[in-house]
Amino acid sequence: MVNMIKVTFTLDEATVDQLRRTATKVRKPQSRVVREAIAEYAARADRLSEGERQRMLAALDRAMRRRPSRPAAEVDAELREIRAARRRWGARRGVAKTP
Repeated sequence: MVNMIKVTFTLDEATVDQLRRTATKVRKPQSRVVREAIAEYAARADRLSEGERQRMLAALDRAMRRRPSRPAAEVDAELREIRAARRRWGARRGVAKTP
């Protein structure tokens, strides 16, 4: 079994009533209901809110509507140069191996 740590929280009466009713309804201990609720809340907290999602989509829409500042061929050439430089940088030439 996983090590459990006993903690104390202060909750309002309505929250405690809701916890008790939920635990009875799903036939689980109150502590398990709290653990599952916290896990669900944490998973949702990692997601973007609807407002954040809309703001990001709007920024992407604005960027997509802008005309390119350079021709595609110029951008492609620059990307090729960057990739070639990275390959050269990553090559380990002349490095002595230690026995």
